[in-house]
Amino acid sequence: MKLYLAEMIGTFVLVVGGVGSAVLAGGKIGYVGVSLAFGLSLLAMAYTIGPISGCHINPAVTVGALLAKKISAPAPRRAGATER
Repeated sequence: MKLYLAEMIGTFVLVVGGVGSAVLAGGKIGYVGVSLAFGLSLLAMAYTIGPISGCHINPAVTVGALLAKKISAPAPRRAGATER
């Protein structure tokens, strides 16, 4: 569960920091400012959630890694099973 929560927080930060800067202040900060917002958001998440989940953040990256067999999907769990 910690893995999914970390990825959810990472995606939230990337969307709010990167896309939010492009939408709300893109005209004022320009291409460089938007690029820095995306880069700094991703850097912060790599250090924060990288050790927990690998910091894929973008679901397309996770799907691509699954298709390339770089990672494996977790085994399905029984309903009501407890996490250790």
